[in-house]
Amino acid sequence: MFKKFEKLVFAGIQSAAQRRFILLGTLAAFILSVLMIAPTEIVKVKMLPGKNNDTFNIYVNLPTGSSIEETKRVTDCVSSYVVKEKEALDTEVFLGMGSPLDFAGLIKGSQFKNAENVAEIVVNITKKHEREEPSYMMVQRMRPVIQGSCEKLYPGTDISFVEPPAGPPTLSAIVMEVYGKHAKGIRKVANRVEDVFKHTKGLVDIDTMEDDIYDTFEVTVDSTKIARSGLSVKQLNDILYLAFEGMNIAVKNSDKYNDQIPIFLSLSQDSKRFTKKDLASVKAKLASLKLMNKMGMMVPVTELVKVTPKKSNPLIMSKDLHQMTNVLAETDMVSQVYPLLDARKTIIDTFTDDYNVEKTGLFNLRLTDKKTGEIYDLIWDGEMKVTMDTFRDLGGAFIAALILIFLLMVIYYKSYTLSGIILLGSFLSIIGVIVGHWIMDLFTPDTFFLTATSLIGFIALIGISSRNSLLLIDFTKSLMDEKGMHKAEAIAYASATRAKPIFLTAVAIILASTLLAADPVFGGLGVALIFGTVAAVIASLIVVPVLLYTVDLEKHFHFHEKKAVSVEDPV
Repeated sequence: MFKKFEKLVFAGIQSAAQRRFILLGTLAAFILSVLMIAPTEIVKVKMLPGKNNDTFNIYVNLPTGSSIEETKRVTDCVSSYVVKEKEALDTEVFLGMGSPLDFAGLIKGSQFKNAENVAEIVVNITKKHEREEPSYMMVQRMRPVIQGSCEKLYPGTDISFVEPPAGPPTLSAIVMEVYGKHAKGIRKVANRVEDVFKHTKGLVDIDTMEDDIYDTFEVTVDSTKIARSGLSVKQLNDILYLAFEGMNIAVKNSDKYNDQIPIFLSLSQDSKRFTKKDLASVKAKLASLKLMNKMGMMVPVTELVKVTPKKSNPLIMSKDLHQMTNVLAETDMVSQVYPLLDARKTIIDTFTDDYNVEKTGLFNLRLTDKKTGEIYDLIWDGEMKVTMDTFRDLGGAFIAALILIFLLMVIYYKSYTLSGIILLGSFLSIIGVIVGHWIMDLFTPDTFFLTATSLIGFIALIGISSRNSLLLIDFTKSLMDEKGMHKAEAIAYASATRAKPIFLTAVAIILASTLLAADPVFGGLGVALIFGTVAAVIASLIVVPVLLYTVDLEKHFHFHEKKAVSVEDPV
């Protein structure tokens, strides 16, 4: 078999037409593989694929000012759909607060939730080995059903699904940081960006991290009227707390406890509730509260205070001492790269009515208000930024590895040409990596992304591919130096002789990598090693011999022809 391969290589490298066909075919395969990533997007890029978890959370946010009863109604609606899932073991509902901190909640600010209009639902499902549907597919299926039904109960309700991340946790898959000097202008830009996100395909769970501006009523104490009525500010303060919050009014002693037990008094929920959210309802509720003065007269609270309607003061967010806000969006089983590019293009095309749009950096934008001249910076963050940073760092590691290998080969062979051939043979394994991801995508129900772990596998392949080419060139050099064989014969014999150990090494790598290929996170690493190894073997045994034949090896290896030396003798 290897003798036939030797004859095939010998004939191929001597034929100019076949050499041209191999080199042009390799170039075409490389170009097509690159085009599969961009612009065709046949192979899509993502930081990490979805992780099959045993739990996920559902965040419920109602409009500011909503009651705990309204929040409970929405969570009951969500729970009614969750319990229908046969894979759902149980649910835990946390009304008015966040759930106990987990990996994702720590970054997303779950610990800061403390209001009647928020809730979290923790859904525990069966172990991943006991079900066929991955958790991320379950979330994708449930999200539109629950949101379409339960968000309609109260306008302005937001229901989002949060899964434990497969990699480093981020605030969201896509985060747009809006910077500016004036809160009103930042809010206007953020609302427009949020609207763009809502109309971008692939983005879900869109939200802006800013407080709602709503109507409030400020109660101002009239100290003069209190004094004339024979009352005190403490009495007024106590009755207001008792009416709307509740307070400790006494203590109880116990034989079982060393400390006194406080007695907390609070009005019923019906007594606390306002009929409407307007000034008349507030005054009517305060008028029903009366205090007895020193003369035994009952004085309504409305006689002692002044109620003034006003707008709420939203929280001012800042980062690195710069005022800003965040617009968040999750991706629905797609890479965050492509929706970001679509949203960015829409912002550039549609914001020109009020702003001058300027590109800053790779993806960031700067808006200048045409009327006021105010400047707003749009900075992309979240998993997108982690993706870009990771791919940049891995790309830097890949380039550094190539440069080091090249320098080592230059020192070893004292030839830039031979070192470049080894480098090119190693780089061609990227064809197998990309094509392998495309093949796997055809056989998997969801998208098989080219991930960060795939690039790690590609970097690991550089050493393996370089070793194959190194063995081939060294053996060719030995045959020409020790046996006096001519270039074509030495290359063909070296390729056939080294084919067996190269095949055995490749089989070992492929069999070992099959264990990784089925893993949801490290599947990209396994696929890169499997198909990249196949491409590396083809490059080492077909492309590298052709490239070697085009080089003046006689000059490089100081060739001197020898007679009557058997090729079977040990080298």
